[in-house]
Amino acid sequence: MLSGRLCCAESAAEFQTDALPKKGWIWACRVDPNTGGAFRDGPWIKPDGTYDFTTKPTVSGDVHWPSHYVISRRGDHRLFTTNDFPNHGTGLFPIPPTDEGYRYDRNPNHIAEQNITIDLPATPMPAPAPSCAPGAVGILITGAVLFNALDAPGRDAVAHEVQDKCQGHPQVNGVYHYHSITTCLDDKREADGSSALVGYALDGFGIYGRYGEGGKLMTSADLDDCHGRVSTVMWDGKPIEMYHYVATWDFPYTIGCMRGTYKIEDVFKIAGPPPRGGPPPKN
Repeated sequence: MLSGRLCCAESAAEFQTDALPKKGWIWACRVDPNTGGAFRDGPWIKPDGTYDFTTKPTVSGDVHWPSHYVISRRGDHRLFTTNDFPNHGTGLFPIPPTDEGYRYDRNPNHIAEQNITIDLPATPMPAPAPSCAPGAVGILITGAVLFNALDAPGRDAVAHEVQDKCQGHPQVNGVYHYHSITTCLDDKREADGSSALVGYALDGFGIYGRYGEGGKLMTSADLDDCHGRVSTVMWDGKPIEMYHYVATWDFPYTIGCMRGTYKIEDVFKIAGPPPRGGPPPKN
């Protein structure tokens, strides 16, 4: 994540729900160009359409929270309970006016305890066709929520938004979340050099770290339109050949579209319903 190419120079019309998925992109269910987000591009965003992550400011602070996160397996179901407090420190939010990042992003939201309980399939299956990615797409093993790679107006959130040292921040309902796999989570390796599980998508499929077999650093070019692939991974303690999502340093970082079936009510449990008057995400 030292540098990257901006994903979203095109207009938000690119993300309409009647679009189609494509490799290295995101098929988003909803964006709203009239909503908030960073109000000014920082100097880490270059005129050539790239950005330098190493020069981007982070929200100061190292606040620790009473994290509660439980995953349990019950037959064909995997149950998740979390208060969304991560198992690592966070920045101070709202962003203090004394913070360098305040010059570009004045996130006014507080981190608030959540009460999230979700029931996902323990043995997920691909749907007949992929579907658009909602705002909230999964939960990482840190106990905190994963959103898709876009900010509310439809820009590359990792590039534009000012986040804390773990690449997280709260949204309007106080939900602390990431838009990529946090660097505060170790990218552990299996015996073959591939990355271990780092989270679960809302369709039940696993999300794995950035390395493939033999320690190969994966990119979007190695993956399908939804940012996943079929290979042998450790699943419930056993090596199984199955579909899974793969994290990368390049956009869309985790999930480009949903390969399995998810419940829109799970999205609402995490992030709340869409603003009144707006169309709900299509499933």
